[in-house]
Amino acid sequence: MMEEIKFDGNGLITAVLQDASNNEVLMVAWMNAEALRLTQMTGEAHFWSRSRRELWHKGFTSGNVMRVRELRIDCDRDTLLLKVIPNGPACHTGEQSCFLAELD
Repeated sequence: MMEEIKFDGNGLITAVLQDASNNEVLMVAWMNAEALRLTQMTGEAHFWSRSRRELWHKGFTSGNVMRVRELRIDCDRDTLLLKVIPNGPACHTGEQSCFLAELD
C-alpha cells in the first residue's frame, strides 16, 4: 500500500483525525513514511512535526494518545483519514478539537 500513497515533495501526507465514536474532526497533522509505519505498527497516531523536524507520538508526554481504529486514504491517495479513539483532548490548548473557532 505504501507505494500507492502520494507523499508531497517533502515526503509528507496530510492526516485528518476524526473521532470514531461521533465523527468529530479533531485535528490535522502531517505524516511521513516512518510516522505511518509506526502508526500501523503500534495502533497509536504518530506524526512528523514540521516545526521541530522530528517524529512525534501524539500523547507521549500528555497521555492524550489517539488509538487508531481505522486508517483510510482518499480517492486521490494524498490525504489520510485516521478514525481514532481519543484518550483526552486532541488540541494542544486542552480543547477536544482543534476546530472550534468559526471563520467569519
